[in-house]
Amino acid sequence: MNPSLIRPFARMRQLRQAGLAALTAPMLVFGVAPAVGLGLGAGAAVAAERAEIREFLQVTGFDVAITSVQSQMKDAPVMLGLPEAEFAQNWQAQVADLYDEAKLQDLAMTMLEPNLSDKMREEAVAFYGSDLGQRLVAVENASHVEESSPEREAEAEAILSDISKTRRAELERLAFGIDAQGVSARAVQDIQVRFLMAASEAGLFEVELDEGMLRAQMATGYEALREELRAANLAHAARVYQEFSDEEIARYADALAEPEMQRVYELLNAVQYEVMANRLERLAPRLAKLRQGQEI
Repeated sequence: MNPSLIRPFARMRQLRQAGLAALTAPMLVFGVAPAVGLGLGAGAAVAAERAEIREFLQVTGFDVAITSVQSQMKDAPVMLGLPEAEFAQNWQAQVADLYDEAKLQDLAMTMLEPNLSDKMREEAVAFYGSDLGQRLVAVENASHVEESSPEREAEAEAILSDISKTRRAELERLAFGIDAQGVSARAVQDIQVRFLMAASEAGLFEVELDEGMLRAQMATGYEALREELRAANLAHAARVYQEFSDEEIARYADALAEPEMQRVYELLNAVQYEVMANRLERLAPRLAKLRQGQEI
């Protein structure tokens, strides 16, 4: 699945404003149904559906995209503006279960199950299961697990500045296909707020934060954030897809422009962001206990 799906959150620690805190109580992002337990006795029908969804995750690469949210964990204190030294030395090991790969993928499948239609699943699997699709998934999966760095960002900027106008236009069309609704910047802010609110409720801040004030403060930076994410994702795409021809990138953009694929990406964006927020909301109270030297 395209790396632009997760990159907005990867930059959260760079975009955090000093003193920001909680914003909203736990809520659904973009209308995705909440994770619910599967009923006992559902039998083979449920098993078959889960098997199809698991195949969908593997073929599209969304399984790797989902598990890559593990990178949130190590940056959590920085996102909150708290020194890592305030927590136990082994704090990451004590909360690692929240980001267990099987748990993350199960959470995603539970949200996908009532929302992913057969038509959406079949069209996505058909494209990503093709020769071009699997080559794309291979480079996208590699980009999900690599560590971001100033050197890689500089390399991406250099590649972007050197491409033709035609190729840039196709990359821009590709980026639009991935996020046609323009939700990335809003999602980053919503995830931030949910994490900060959970942290505030857990007692990680000395002063209780005001939701309305924080929303207003974030709103003033929304346009700048959206533009920064757009530019960063475009440069990142130029580096990730540098070995693909203009014609192949155009074919990818054409595929993502199809109505069913648009629905697929709208859903996957929502699931990705909801998984991110869900894990951070559960991480906050654990960080509070670790900060106080309590067992969790």
